[in-house]
Amino acid sequence: MNDQIPVSSALDEETARAEVYGLLAALYYAPPSPELLAQLRVAVTEAPAAGGFLEEPWRQFVGTVRGLSDEEVVNEYDALFGGIGKPEIYLYGSWYLSGFLNEKPLAALRGDLAALGLVRDQTMSETEDHFAGVCEVMRYLIAGDDAAVANLTQQQKFFSAHVQPWAAQMCEAIAAHPKARFYAALSGFTAAFISVETQGFDLMG
Repeated sequence: MNDQIPVSSALDEETARAEVYGLLAALYYAPPSPELLAQLRVAVTEAPAAGGFLEEPWRQFVGTVRGLSDEEVVNEYDALFGGIGKPEIYLYGSWYLSGFLNEKPLAALRGDLAALGLVRDQTMSETEDHFAGVCEVMRYLIAGDDAAVANLTQQQKFFSAHVQPWAAQMCEAIAAHPKARFYAALSGFTAAFISVETQGFDLMG
């Protein structure tokens, strides 16, 4: 996962978008490392990507991080997404799209990944429809070197099929959970970013 955090609104917009996706992938995949939390606490609070709409949720998120200890953040991740058996909150697209894990939405995602020439990293314990996984794919489709795959058309197609239909619902579930503080603030930023992405792709027609 890419642990680089977006540090300036002056970054090239595509680079900034890729970095936001990379950051979201890292934060949703596992409890953040002490090093990443330290970076977040000193992050500038201006918008990490083009569009002032993101500034306030980003500022709130950074402020929340500064008010929590490393241990509190790790414990919150485990309380929300970990544990034995059913977690408090699922981070899988299939759950939100079908009500079950490992269902048709996952099969459709795997088919689209195969068409893009992307294969699952065998070191990853999560299925491909984990939110971190689809964020990592979006990061690649923005920043990858293969222009036949990494282009706006493929970004729009993948986002519309595998991110937009369920990401907001996941964010709402996290924000509403009484144990969520770090992840409630992160879900607010995530929802705002997904909204900006949706508007951008809608303008493409």
